Amino acid sequence: MENKSILIVLALFLCSITIPVHSEYHSERSIHSLHLKEKVTQLHFYLFDILSGNKPSAVQIAQPNTTIGSKSAVPFGHLYAFDDPLREGPNASSKVIGNAQGLYLSSSQQSENFTIVMYADIAFTTGKFKGSSISVFSRNPVTEPVRELAVVGGRGKFRMARGFVHVKSHYIDYKTGDAILDYHVTVLHYH
Repeated sequence: MENKSILIVLALFLCSITIPVHSEYHSERSIHSLHLKEKVTQLHFYLFDILSGNKPSAVQIAQPNTTIGSKSAVPFGHLYAFDDPLREGPNASSKVIGNAQGLYLSSSQQSENFTIVMYADIAFTTGKFKGSSISVFSRNPVTEPVRELAVVGGRGKFRMARGFVHVKSHYIDYKTGDAILDYHVTVLHYH
């Protein structure tokens, strides 16, 4: 009986020391072990953000419970969903190369310093980057002539992307909120 007890205790001990070895939920490797090369890609396109008309590309999905009036087309606290076309040029007839989908929140209380906080998945539907996208999550002070947004990730050919976007307003209508935005993107990614 004593031998059986010792054998059971020994078996339990051996099982308990193997649990930590097999319970790891991750492993770590350096990026160099994946044999990937870092690459810098420059992108240039125009984003059409249209709030007016019969078929807007951005729509309001939430607003605060306030009665404070605002002359802004995008008042403080309003949340918008968007599915904006990306075009090669600033004209509505320019070739569509993808779309940007996401959310933006009007985050400034003063309309003269109009700022939004935005998340966008900028996806490409044609060309070399078809099926790939970059993720942008940043503050966007719309009234500044040039804004810098953060590229925080990507998928497809832009996997593990990081970088920045310089945005200029090519056209903006402050009454309707309609805008054509000139995007210059610098993306660091691996291939």
